[in-house]
Amino acid sequence: MTDNRFFDAHQRATVEAAMARMIPTDDTPGAREAGTIDFLDRYLSGIDFVLAKPDGSGFETLEGKQAWAWEQRIAALRDTYVAGIEELDRLARERFSADFVALTEEQQNRLLTELERPAQEKQVADDQVRAAWTPPEPALQQSVVEIGLAFVPLLALHTRQGFYADPIYGGNRDRIGWQVIGFPGPQSLADVHSGRYSVVDWFADRRGYPGTEDERGA
Repeated sequence: MTDNRFFDAHQRATVEAAMARMIPTDDTPGAREAGTIDFLDRYLSGIDFVLAKPDGSGFETLEGKQAWAWEQRIAALRDTYVAGIEELDRLARERFSADFVALTEEQQNRLLTELERPAQEKQVADDQVRAAWTPPEPALQQSVVEIGLAFVPLLALHTRQGFYADPIYGGNRDRIGWQVIGFPGPQSLADVHSGRYSVVDWFADRRGYPGTEDERGA
């Protein structure tokens, strides 16, 4: 992919290397093979690739307040990534006298862990404060969760999304992510929205869905 990019060449290489440590290539393909960097690079490029159309033909055009809200959200994520990449390189030069992309895999793992630890501690503290005075957030409120994450947890989230999301979003190249977990997946989103393809059989808990073993009392 060459168009619709946000990262410059160095930023892109740095993020791709970090993603490859989160889902490494071993006996199965990893983040590099699945093109998770393409998913993220395009996501941060603007608001043209946010909501896929149900028929799988492309993406919805965001307008008005919805477009403004997404622009603010993407801008916040961009800031997190730019600052995070700079800090990753700063630590790499401080510890190993080289940029992150030039380090060994073991050294990269050490730096990502070092950056992740304070982020985890801050998240625990924030969760405790939030739990003391606010009701729990509704499920799937990704806009809230995503913006509130520090660099490494945010990158981990986007690596997973790029690996497992429908290929229309730019990652999961050749359905590699699905193949790794043994999920065949639909031919397109249109098959899901039209009812020609169902993912119910792949739910961890299928109770309450018509035609499942749980409903039949098996």
